[in-house]
Amino acid sequence: MYNSFYGWYLKCQSAAQTLAVIPAVHTAGNKRTCSIQVITDHDAWTVTFRADLFQRTRRTIAIGENRFGEKGIRLAIHTPQLTAVGKLDFGQLWPLKYDIMGPFACVPFMECRHSVWSMRHSVTGNVWINGQKYSFANAWGYWEGDRGWSFPKEYVWTQCCFRGGSLMLSVADIPMAGIHFTGIIGVVLWQGKEYRIATYLGAKVVQMHNKMIRVMQGSLELEVRLLEASERPLKAPVKGDMIRTIHESASCRAFYRLRKKGCTLFAFETDRASFEFEYPVKKSLNYPTET
Repeated sequence: MYNSFYGWYLKCQSAAQTLAVIPAVHTAGNKRTCSIQVITDHDAWTVTFRADLFQRTRRTIAIGENRFGEKGIRLAIHTPQLTAVGKLDFGQLWPLKYDIMGPFACVPFMECRHSVWSMRHSVTGNVWINGQKYSFANAWGYWEGDRGWSFPKEYVWTQCCFRGGSLMLSVADIPMAGIHFTGIIGVVLWQGKEYRIATYLGAKVVQMHNKMIRVMQGSLELEVRLLEASERPLKAPVKGDMIRTIHESASCRAFYRLRKKGCTLFAFETDRASFEFEYPVKKSLNYPTET
């Protein structure tokens, strides 16, 4: 046996409610388990299952009676702490033009590899979480995944579906061959066009301070800013073992701005952003750059 993890993150969001689920399998030494994490606007739960209940094809994960995949989500969780039941149907997925990892998809021994299955799709249905109804109609979903053995030691991740588009950005400390570098992967879907922002395309962090990150790549500039967090604890892998606690705001207040050739394509503040900010607050990067 070896240390590893594999998991998906599926987020469903209406104008009033947010529900995210993370089905995953994890192996640390001779110990193998699987889990489902459930995150709402106000709470989060982790439920552990026997590893033999986990089944996966390329497009579907099943953990007992729970199902996740391109057609939607079915929840059937019954524990003393959490009862989560219901069904959500997905509309047509919006996959990326090519792997978000780019050429890094072929690099061996990376501690974590990211995937994006759908930037934006419709969500319809109802789920009951400990008796509270989560109803999705005219709602949007997002679907990504991670695999490897550990989450990055330091990273920022944010995602937001908004009118006319969707975006995802991840900035992380990447160890490789005895060195560390700041890796960037991100996509902005805006008015039907995909804007890819990534280290392998020349993207650089030019500012990071006060929970704000500004990334530049040629004539593109993306700024993301966490304005007000609503953090909930989640479990994350360290060498395959789910022993690290991270904090996610599944629905919080944030600011986003995308500029191209000095012109603003969009700039907005929202209270429906998702954020994980796992860099030290005191950490700051400031590089002089042309604007």
